[in-house]
Amino acid sequence: MSGYPWGEATATGIGSHPGEDHAEAVRVVLGESPALPYLPELPARGVGADMIGRTASLLLEMPVEVQPSGWRFADRPGRDLKRARDHLVRDLDALEEAAQGYEGPFKIQVCGPWTLAGAVELKYGDKTLADPGAVRDLVDSLTEGLAAHIADVRRRVPGASEIVVQIDEPGLPGVLAGTVPTASGFGRLTAVDRQVAADRLGAVFPAGTFVVVHCCAPDVPFRVLRAAGAAGVSLDARRLNRRDEDAIGEAVEAGTALFLGVVPGVDARLPDVGVVAGPAVELWRRLGFPAATLASQVVLTPACGLAGASPAYARAALATCRKAARVLQDDPGE
Repeated sequence: MSGYPWGEATATGIGSHPGEDHAEAVRVVLGESPALPYLPELPARGVGADMIGRTASLLLEMPVEVQPSGWRFADRPGRDLKRARDHLVRDLDALEEAAQGYEGPFKIQVCGPWTLAGAVELKYGDKTLADPGAVRDLVDSLTEGLAAHIADVRRRVPGASEIVVQIDEPGLPGVLAGTVPTASGFGRLTAVDRQVAADRLGAVFPAGTFVVVHCCAPDVPFRVLRAAGAAGVSLDARRLNRRDEDAIGEAVEAGTALFLGVVPGVDARLPDVGVVAGPAVELWRRLGFPAATLASQVVLTPACGLAGASPAYARAALATCRKAARVLQDDPGE
């Protein structure tokens, strides 16, 4: 047993897919990522299918709407929130039908509280991130809404042995660095203290699930994510640099799983699976960890979501990650 919800030589996707056919996207995921399938997201469907609107639809007693500047909290639920919830219900219906008989771990994705706070505006126009009290309310609401969402997924996929929750936080490095623009765009919001960031992020982690935080931005804050209690970190392998390796090594030594993005998220020539697996093998070798742990602690993924890819490439990218993951198990030392 590896101690992780998945078996050795596992690959999965980040979340988003091209097109508007949610039933087909679910079938592709189950077929090409059978060791760790997930609920795909199709932002091409428009308002409410995007990362922010989809997660905002989970919030309890904090309705949202779309304004010219983007998503904003509203006085009451309206058309935009209904559309977002309808997209999610249709996706879950398709999942329930396609996943009959599936047994094993299953992954879902939600936008993290800091990225959400940096994107959704308060009723009077400032970003939620500008108001610590509003951030606390957002965290509390997301925590409750996410718990309800997980319960729904468990009901619809009764064979799911464990729910892996991916928290998408591409905006977190900017929150910590103080580079998130104000609503007007003329200023920058004050940087958030790292311990506060870890505490608020960790507060939304659902009990009884394996939480992986995904950040495809540069300067992934490994120590903040570990302090929050993340069991795994998902990142683009191309963005790794040597100055990150001490923090990565500490995380790996502590048992943190790594989801490494090893193929582009948009159409590109896909190399041989040995080349695809190379960044994981080389990282493990540089860090000095035993080859025997590589195939269980590292999961291969595309570098980011596949929304900008063609349907054929999205399928091929997942298949390539799946085949490359076997390299980690079959011949990790070469």
